[in-house]
Amino acid sequence: MEPLTISMLMLGVSDLPRSITFYRDILELKLASQTDNFAFFGAGAVTLILSAPLGRTREPIAGALEVIFPVTSVMAAHADLAQRGAGFISPPHEVSPSSWAANFTDPDGHILSVFGPK
Repeated sequence: MEPLTISMLMLGVSDLPRSITFYRDILELKLASQTDNFAFFGAGAVTLILSAPLGRTREPIAGALEVIFPVTSVMAAHADLAQRGAGFISPPHEVSPSSWAANFTDPDGHILSVFGPK
């Protein structure tokens, strides 16, 4: 068997149009395609899929998943995203001597982070 890799990550959402607006307009991810129930975003080597059916089948468990976006400056990304309306739940903080992070949530409460140098 070949080594497994991750090519897609699917998040259940309660309101697909609202989530598309957040990921497209606030995070500025490229919306590759969408159907009535799914939206597909280019996110580097991974495709981020928003799924209305998955959002209806189970209650999301807050904190059970964290999507991490690498950035060249956590402070700059934090300021930019906060200005665009991202709701941060933790300010930029040092997680190791050379790495910083700041956490925010999407409209359904999924935890998202920017991570990288200060």
